[in-house]
Amino acid sequence: MSTPSQLAKRFREVVLDGKWIANTNFKDQLSDVTWQQANTKIANLNTIAMLTFHIDYYIAGILNVFEGGELEIKDRFSFDLQPIESQEQWESLLNKLWTDAEKFASLLEQMPDSEMHEKFVDEKYGTYLRNMDGMIEHCYYHLGQITLIKKIIHFNANNTDAFH
Repeated sequence: MSTPSQLAKRFREVVLDGKWIANTNFKDQLSDVTWQQANTKIANLNTIAMLTFHIDYYIAGILNVFEGGELEIKDRFSFDLQPIESQEQWESLLNKLWTDAEKFASLLEQMPDSEMHEKFVDEKYGTYLRNMDGMIEHCYYHLGQITLIKKIIHFNANNTDAFH
């Protein structure tokens, strides 16, 4: 199996359909989250909605490069989520993430092995391989946060005196 195919498989595992490392993935964790839960603020943590937007922001930004565009994303905008005010808006954000993630994985697995060691956009960003590994690690990092925030939300819902 080529390096791009292996990376695409790992990316799909963390976002769409795998359970190998974390025994869960974004799709599993977010499938039963309501828009109200997605917006629930716990102390100074980001909300589930913000983290979902954040991950898709980077996926969509790199996807744009895969499709021949420029790298236009900026860290300072990566949490600029418009308010989610309905279940439909929340589902729209989720559907965008699933669509972008599948397209990202599909284009990644089509890359030639040789491209993995080429610079990604600019020398300062390193290689494609480094950036794809980084994207997967970034996804696992935020998947862990989402999982913990979701557990806190469920705990608080069942224990009204918790954390007071």
